[in-house]
Amino acid sequence: MLPIYPNFIPVSLDLREQAQNLILKAKTSITIFSFANLYLFRNKYNFKVALLENNLLITGTHKGKTFFSIPGKIPQKEILTELLRKYDYWRGISEEQVAKINTLLPSETINEDRDNFEYLYLRAELAELPGKSFQKKRNLVNAFIKTYSPQNIEKKILNKKNIKDALRVLDKWKQDKGAKGDYDSAKEALDFHEALGFSGLVFYVGSVPVGYCQGEALADGKSFAVHFEKAIDEYKGIYQYINQEFAKKIPEDITHINREQDLGDKGLRQAKMTYRPVDFVKLFSISASTKAG
Repeated sequence: MLPIYPNFIPVSLDLREQAQNLILKAKTSITIFSFANLYLFRNKYNFKVALLENNLLITGTHKGKTFFSIPGKIPQKEILTELLRKYDYWRGISEEQVAKINTLLPSETINEDRDNFEYLYLRAELAELPGKSFQKKRNLVNAFIKTYSPQNIEKKILNKKNIKDALRVLDKWKQDKGAKGDYDSAKEALDFHEALGFSGLVFYVGSVPVGYCQGEALADGKSFAVHFEKAIDEYKGIYQYINQEFAKKIPEDITHINREQDLGDKGLRQAKMTYRPVDFVKLFSISASTKAG
C-alpha cells in the first residue's frame, strides 16, 4: 500500500493497481505519469511515491537535483509551500494546473519546460500518411515494402511467445548504436510486457525479427503513448513502416498518439517535427531559484 505523505516508498510492481487507479482518476495525458514510465525509469530518477490528499505524489532526483510531481489535483497551499521548500523544483506541471497554481502561489514563476513537451500526432494521419507533407514518409514505407516484398514482411502481436524476438532486435539495436541508451528500461519493458499492460507489434522480414514497438493507452482515454520503438537500421524504411503499421493497429476511438519528449536533443526534435505534430502536451516547472519562502 502507498504510505501517506510525508512517508514515501520506492516504485514497485506491487503498487501498480493502487497507483494506476490514482493516475486514472487524474485523467492525465502526460506519459511521464503512467505507471509503466514510473516503474521502468525508477532507477534512473530514483522515483518514490506517496499518497497525498487521495492523490499520487512522486519524488525523484535528476542531475543532482531533487524534484516532486503531482499528476492529480493540486493540494492545499500550505503543503505546496512545504514541498517547494523541501525540493529543488516542481516537475511535470500541466497546463490545467497552471491557473490553479497562479491562484494559490501568485508570487511563483512558472517556466515552460520545452525539452519535456510531449509530441501529439493525429492517429489517423500517422496511419494514412496523407498529402504532400507526408510524401517522404510514404516513399520510405513504399521502398521498404518493395525492397523486401509484401509476401516476405510479417507483423505479429507482441506477446510472451515472441518476446524473445523483440529482445533480439533490442540487442542488435544496442550493438549497432555502440551505446546503451535506454536499453535497460526497454529490456524491462519486454520482460514485464503483460504485467505493465503494454500492447505492441513485432516485425519480421522472412523469419528474421527486424523491429518492434510497445505502448499503452493513457489515462485521458483518447491518447496512446508509444514508449519504445526499436529496429535494425540496415533495413531502410523500417522505422517509418513500424510507425504507420502500429498507428493502423491502435483502436480508432484513440484520436492522438503521444510520442513523448525530445529531451532537448536537436536531432530527435527535428525527427519528431517531420511527422507534423498537431499539438504538444505542454509541461511546466517551478525551479529552485523561485522556491517559496
